[in-house]
Amino acid sequence: MNATTTTLSRIRGFALAPAQFLRLAALELFALWLIVGTGAAVRLTDSGLGCRHWPGCEKGHPLPAKDVHAYIEFGNRLVGGVTIALTLVGWLAARRTRGLPHWVVRLSLAVFVGALAQAPLGYLAVKSDLRWPVVMAHLLLSMLLLAGAVVLVLEARAADEGHVEPLVPRELQRLGYVFVTACFVLVVSGTFATAAGPHSGGGKHVDRFASLEPTVYAHAVVVAVFLAALLFSLGYLAARRERSPRLFAGGVIVLALLLVQMTIGEIQWRTHLPWGVVLAHVLLAGTVWAATVALATLFVRPLRSLAPNVGSLDG
Repeated sequence: MNATTTTLSRIRGFALAPAQFLRLAALELFALWLIVGTGAAVRLTDSGLGCRHWPGCEKGHPLPAKDVHAYIEFGNRLVGGVTIALTLVGWLAARRTRGLPHWVVRLSLAVFVGALAQAPLGYLAVKSDLRWPVVMAHLLLSMLLLAGAVVLVLEARAADEGHVEPLVPRELQRLGYVFVTACFVLVVSGTFATAAGPHSGGGKHVDRFASLEPTVYAHAVVVAVFLAALLFSLGYLAARRERSPRLFAGGVIVLALLLVQMTIGEIQWRTHLPWGVVLAHVLLAGTVWAATVALATLFVRPLRSLAPNVGSLDG
C-alpha cells in the first residue's frame, strides 16, 4: 500500500523543465509543418484516392498495394498519425511543465483536438471524392494548427528565459494583427487558386473552383496587401532598430521568405504549374505563415533575449 502511494505521489509530482518542453514543442511544430507538405503532395500528385478506404488503404487490405499513389496517400496518413500522437504528448507535457501559463496549456489541448479532427476530415475527403471545399478545409486547419504550434514554441522559450515589455508601440502591435490576418487571407486565396487549377485534388472528375486566371489575379492582390503591411512594419523597425536589432532581423527574414515565395509563384505560373514547383510553393507558404505568426507574437510578447540590453538585465 505504501509503495503504491509513493508511486502515485511521484506521478503527481512529475514535472518537466521548460527546456524539455521546448524540445517537444519544436518537434510538434516540425511535424505540423511536414504534414502540410505531405498533404499537398497527395493533392498535387492526384493521389487522394490512392487509398479509397479509411483508415486502411483498401477494403480488406489495410496496407497500400504496390502503387505510387497509394504509397503517397498512405504515407500522409502515417505522418498524420504520428502528428496526432505528438500533439497528445505535447498537451500532457504542457500540463506538467513548470512556468507555463494556463492559456498555453489550453492552447496545446486545442492543437491536439485540431490534429485529431484532421482524421475525420480525411475520411470526408475520401468519401466526398475529394471535393475541393473539403480538401481546402483540410489544408486551412493544418495552417491554423501550425500557428498554434509556433506560439507554443515561443511560450516554451519564454518559460525558460522570460518576457520583457513590448519593444514596439501599441500601433505597431495592432499592425502585427493586420499582417497576420492578411497572411492568412493570402493562404486562403492560395488554396482557392489551387482549387481552380489543375491540382484541385482529385483529377479531371472533380469540379474546379471558378476560373484559374481571375482567381490567381485576386491572389496576387492579397499578396500586395500583405507585402505593404509587412514593409510598413519593417520600415518602422528599421528606423528604431536600436530598440531591438534582433526583432528587426526577424522582420527581414520574413520579408526574404516572402520574396522567395513570390519568385517561386511566378516561376510556377510561367511553367504551367508543375507539381514539384507547386509543392515547394506550398511548403514555403507554410514557412512564411509560421514566420509571420512568430513575428507578430513577438511584437506583443517579446522574449527577454530580444531586448537590446539583455546583458544589463542579467546584472
